[in-house]
Amino acid sequence: MTTAIRIGIVTVSDRASAGIYADEGGPAIKAYLDRALTSSWTAVPRVIPDDRALIASTLTELADEEGCCLIVTTGGTGPAPRDVTPEATEDVIEKPMPGFGELMRQVSLAKVPTAILSRQTAGIRGRSLIVNLPGRPRAIAECLDAVMPAIPYCIDLIEGPYLETDPAVIAAFRPGQKPKG
Repeated sequence: MTTAIRIGIVTVSDRASAGIYADEGGPAIKAYLDRALTSSWTAVPRVIPDDRALIASTLTELADEEGCCLIVTTGGTGPAPRDVTPEATEDVIEKPMPGFGELMRQVSLAKVPTAILSRQTAGIRGRSLIVNLPGRPRAIAECLDAVMPAIPYCIDLIEGPYLETDPAVIAAFRPGQKPKG
């Protein structure tokens, strides 16, 4: 019996974590992954406040204890004083993956000029890829559309589980592999 692939989904928001408003980012990530992935997977969700130490400990827990091969965060990537998700991510990663943030900003900039204010980043911790996304559901989908083709191969390279995508939704790119669909 194979165990489902575990994917961490972390919403970083003072207000959502306090119940002041509903978390929209985490459910948007889950819905996207439900559509995009054909591999069996389980979401490991967290909704936490904008606190650097808590974000870092949550990312560490999801990578080291929960065994998540992919951890996707939403929120806390802007320039406001409480936006510290990138710093917390940098505190726990072993290898930065700056291309993810560069591509997400490029794609977002085509839609809105304030995309230059976004500080999404990504990196590797052990056998986990951590990717920071913006907080708005539409921006989440746009950014995932941009980076998702590379995520399964990145997880292959860090010796994680084999993630398969639905090519009708998003085609994963693996060098030397003929694209399906």
